Amino acid sequence: MTRPLPFTSPWLLAPMEGVTEPAFRRVVFALHSPDVLGGAFTEFVRVIDHPVPTKVLQRYWPGHEEGAPVGIQLMGNHLASVAETAAAAEEMGAPLIDLNFGCPAKGAIQGCAGSALLDDPPRIESIVRACVEATHRVPVTAKIRAGVRTADRVEEIARAVEAGGASLLTVHARTRLEFYCPEVDWTRIARAVSAVNIPVCGNGNVLRHEDLERMRAATGAQFAMVGRGALADPWIFSGQRVTPAQAARFLLDYAAALGGDSPRLYRASAARVKQLLNTWTAGGLVNHDRKQRLRETCPERFFGWLTEVADPSKLAP
Repeated sequence: MTRPLPFTSPWLLAPMEGVTEPAFRRVVFALHSPDVLGGAFTEFVRVIDHPVPTKVLQRYWPGHEEGAPVGIQLMGNHLASVAETAAAAEEMGAPLIDLNFGCPAKGAIQGCAGSALLDDPPRIESIVRACVEATHRVPVTAKIRAGVRTADRVEEIARAVEAGGASLLTVHARTRLEFYCPEVDWTRIARAVSAVNIPVCGNGNVLRHEDLERMRAATGAQFAMVGRGALADPWIFSGQRVTPAQAARFLLDYAAALGGDSPRLYRASAARVKQLLNTWTAGGLVNHDRKQRLRETCPERFFGWLTEVADPSKLAP
């Protein structure tokens, strides 16, 4: 029997390495009530040949957060180590454990983890089952890509996740070799939905608020997950149209959450904010001047610009 999912709405924030750490989650959760943003996941925690210590897990998941539930995502292929780490995450209080079988990065492939396991559905089933058996209350979920070179085996992979006892399957519609190509084929998600009885979450090219429901209608998935679309517009879950001042305030709040008030971290937080600004669309904050803002090398001038925009009293009438 699968375990109940804790999500508070069908819209979920995807796990993204280098992005969905506690600071980013904090400012995104502040924008949305739990009935709008239903859940999120940590960046993947890499598990190699030994369990990850609790103190390391706490860097990714420091405790219960305001808003929707946040699951801890694990990535590895060593059954005992991943299972023991899942048990430790449950003991910490994590509301769910997600297993990463989708990461296409070279480091994951070389370590036979992430999407490297997509050609070995029995191994995926064994890892899922080991984590389900190592935990007692929390649901174990899994995120996959549609395949390695092609999506011919997406149903087989989906059934392996279900056979292992997962409570939810998330399908990123691209294959590993497609990486983050512009086009996606949502019929691959629909095929996974038809192959299993557990809930499915669709992921891939949700770029606007309207795409959330459009994906569910097109695929039959119960949930829709947003990745890079939330980096361009963190309000994508509600569809709220924001002003340049609101957009600038989000970026300033993000910098502060990163520790940008500390002189030592000032330049680093500016770089992280620019990472978002590279594809940013919310509020019309950057258009023709995007390259100019990204080339700014002085953190004081960069944050000074954002502060001026965020304060409506300083804007021209």
